[in-house]
Amino acid sequence: MKIVKGLPSTSQDDYQLNITTLIRHAARNFGGQEIVTKTPDRLFRYTYKDAYERIKRLANTLDGLEIKAGDRIGILEWNTYRHYELFFGIPGIGAVLLQLNLRLAPSDLIYITNHAEAQLIFVDETLIPVAETVASELKTVKGYIIMTDKKLSDIKTKLSPVYSYEDLLKEVEPEYDWPMVDEKSVYAACYTTGTTGKPKGVYYSHRDVYMRTTQITIALELTHRDCFLQMTPMFHAMGWGTPQAATLAGSKLLFPGRYTAQDVGPIIALMIQEKVTASGGAPAIWMPMLEYIKGVKGKPNLKGVRFICGASEPPIAMMKGFHELTGAEIVHSYGATETTPVVTINRSKPWLEDKLPPEEKWELRSKQGLTLTGLDIKIVDSEGKELPHDGKSAGEVLVRGPWVTASYYNAPRTEAQFSEDGYWRSGDIGTIDPEGYLKLTDRIKDVIKSGGEWISSVGMENEIMRHPGVLEATVVGVPHPQWEERPLPLVVLREEFKGEVTKDNIIDHLSKRFAKWQLPDEVKFVDIIPKTSVGKFDKKVIRDQYKDVYMRE
Repeated sequence: MKIVKGLPSTSQDDYQLNITTLIRHAARNFGGQEIVTKTPDRLFRYTYKDAYERIKRLANTLDGLEIKAGDRIGILEWNTYRHYELFFGIPGIGAVLLQLNLRLAPSDLIYITNHAEAQLIFVDETLIPVAETVASELKTVKGYIIMTDKKLSDIKTKLSPVYSYEDLLKEVEPEYDWPMVDEKSVYAACYTTGTTGKPKGVYYSHRDVYMRTTQITIALELTHRDCFLQMTPMFHAMGWGTPQAATLAGSKLLFPGRYTAQDVGPIIALMIQEKVTASGGAPAIWMPMLEYIKGVKGKPNLKGVRFICGASEPPIAMMKGFHELTGAEIVHSYGATETTPVVTINRSKPWLEDKLPPEEKWELRSKQGLTLTGLDIKIVDSEGKELPHDGKSAGEVLVRGPWVTASYYNAPRTEAQFSEDGYWRSGDIGTIDPEGYLKLTDRIKDVIKSGGEWISSVGMENEIMRHPGVLEATVVGVPHPQWEERPLPLVVLREEFKGEVTKDNIIDHLSKRFAKWQLPDEVKFVDIIPKTSVGKFDKKVIRDQYKDVYMRE
């Protein structure tokens, strides 16, 4: 990339973009704004001002434990106010917040912690068993800080040495002189959760996260009048960056603590009680929530609430369901661990809303959306040639910009994932229309090659999801003795449709939008579809499980 150096400015260009600035200014401008956490027995409430005081105490604590700039500090915690404090206190002294995904296998947690050379781990009391499972294999960890309201003497654990988070904070001063951390220093580290190979480390800079935060705040239209419910796990990709965005805006923050997709009733009650106006999560949480709402008599009034939806494309049936039953809006977003993580957010343009018929509006809203200002995006063919933004030409999506990774941490032989001109190769196939909306059609590794032609697995599974009897569906390509690969749908039916919807019903439904040669020869009805640790369909596992379906014919 060519850089032209012009006339030097008179601006304070050496003033560093530090994430600590966000909480300092939130405490200054919105000190009385609430931060609420749902615990097993109560709602814990405090303010930005209170949080900031504890964050300063945390910084003093880390200094006392001789944690230095650049040290990696692991976190095993749910979505809570304590986790939020770690988001600022650890990077504030120049150390690195190491996110440990609670959904990963112990072997992956061991690999990540050792690869990052973590010095210390903060552990929620309920997650002590997870830490104990891996502790003996951790090579660099020197201690564990237990986050609990109990006395440390009442906690039984094999971990050693251990400290009490609350006791440590009480023992230090509530004031701290923050250093000006070089903005290119690492703020946090997150490891990819791919289904092949070892996890790869993406190490985000303060500058990266600061600039991304400003764009998310604008794109989500967050203000101090909002209440943001942090549903997305904070242990992965920084909770999609929304805790920082809400802080920048001065929004009320609501943390649900530990929850499951099967226990959405209390979450909805919490939304209504605390007057939530925005949240974010994957279809893996929104789908069960919609099913719950369908089954209750009094539908919650969520008019004006924005639900950010990522990880996979939201089915149009789900988007319509929320709109019709509650008034809530599903806002599609796209990104990856490598992009900190947001690349696009789908926002409607008035001149399109006014002229498109209803069904086309829903099709538009289901697209991945518009690229955030500051990022460059392009689609290329197999030879790297850039394709036109005509909404038809499909190619691999490439992204570059100030919050996109330029490499993986200490990961040789990964250079092929980056282009010569500095773009990260996403592995996603998509189109971009003349209005700038990105539409993903498949993953390169998931596209189905049948008889020399391509079939979009994403397009087929989205169409199956339009069937009124289908709760969830995915499509993979599996080996075929004649056609190389054929599509195989896995379908979870709604309870009331079990035994009624057949293979022929699904194929007939698909025939309205797919050519005869594209239609699957088989449909598998299942109770559960395997998923990855971040809620995506685990197509590698599915392909292996059903690899012989057509080969037996």
